[in-house]
Amino acid sequence: MEDRYRNNVAVQVPRVLLPKRGTDYYKWAVVACDQYTSQPQYWEEVKRIVGKAPSTLELILPEAYLEKPGEAERIANIKTHMREYLDKGILEEKPQGFVLVTRTAGGVTRTGLMMGLDLEAYDYTKGSTTLIRASEGTIVSRIPPRLRIREGAPIELPHILVLIDDPDRTVIEPLAQKKAKLSRLYDTDLMLDGGHITGHLVDAEDDILGVLNALDALKDEERFEKAYGVREPMLFAMGDGNHSFATAKANWEKIKETLPESERENHPARYALVEVENVHDEGIIFEPIHRVLFGTSGNRAIETILRHLKAQNDCARVELGRMPCAQSGDTHIMPFITGEVEGAFIVSCPSSQLAVGTLQAALDETIKEICGCEIDYIHGADVVKELARKGGAIGFLLPALEKGEFFTTVVRDGALPRKTFSMGEANEKRYYLECRSLEKK
Repeated sequence: MEDRYRNNVAVQVPRVLLPKRGTDYYKWAVVACDQYTSQPQYWEEVKRIVGKAPSTLELILPEAYLEKPGEAERIANIKTHMREYLDKGILEEKPQGFVLVTRTAGGVTRTGLMMGLDLEAYDYTKGSTTLIRASEGTIVSRIPPRLRIREGAPIELPHILVLIDDPDRTVIEPLAQKKAKLSRLYDTDLMLDGGHITGHLVDAEDDILGVLNALDALKDEERFEKAYGVREPMLFAMGDGNHSFATAKANWEKIKETLPESERENHPARYALVEVENVHDEGIIFEPIHRVLFGTSGNRAIETILRHLKAQNDCARVELGRMPCAQSGDTHIMPFITGEVEGAFIVSCPSSQLAVGTLQAALDETIKEICGCEIDYIHGADVVKELARKGGAIGFLLPALEKGEFFTTVVRDGALPRKTFSMGEANEKRYYLECRSLEKK
């Protein structure tokens, strides 16, 4: 971190890499790798659109192919393409600064700011009091396969969205108001119903210091205690991409052990590039993340899940017929769909605060019990219904978390149950655009 931008808010002012002039950004940008995991046909269509053009598709591993045959070869090709894009000048480094991102998708617009975050200020364990925290449970077993991609990679591409609680709109919004005066980096439509996105460089020293000072004011302990009743400030909370951020942390911990103390502070791998957004942005919408269990008949799944719900809670039963979901309170109602029936599990006096936590605990045990049973996390109720009604599966529809409760819940109760919420539908997720070097110069 350069001395003039040294700060105590865990922020690095990055030098992003973007493709050289003349690159087709429509083909360059592809959606986050953890989307459409049960729809490989989506990724085949992306491949068709991209053709032989330079694209972030060559720099990522869609999780539809994660831990599938050919994975090692795919990862090797990713790192080869990263090196090729650097060596051939396809990627060019921009001046040091933030990137102001404006994204319109699904009829709404949201604004974000690309910056680096210090992985030393992050801890995903429940009960942590670091400046950067996980907002939902981290599955440690999901890190190693992702680490295989990041280890030894010369660049990173982020699909990580991080939230700040800035009700007075002091950090990002002042830059958005002066966007017309900023240097435009890109302006493109995004493939496959991804909407439109623009990026502007924020490289003026006054603007950069304005962001850092506003973030510093947000982390003031007295302000934080007044707002949340605790003094240990949480400045950044993971919105999307928690496991990617946790993977960056794991990679840094391995690299750090090989470095002398003098090289640790400024090593590029100590930081992760993210897009920071204000939870109060009207364009941010929390969508539910649904579940589908594959590899089991509907009847067997219902019977097994009910047994585990009864073991884990005071009272649980099944009712058939379409029912609305109840997310919190003394009773959780969790609707399901199979190829034969629709119904709901109803749990009284649940052991978890949220219905998603109650359901997930039972699903985790069910997967262990039924050989070959797998779970996928789905954005979009229509996709859940389509997959579940094919047979050999059971789908669950869950409600969205209230956005206004997000920071208070994470600060006071710790990480939410994993896959509790999503910031938008799958096509509204972050598309890969900016890159950052992970190599020490």
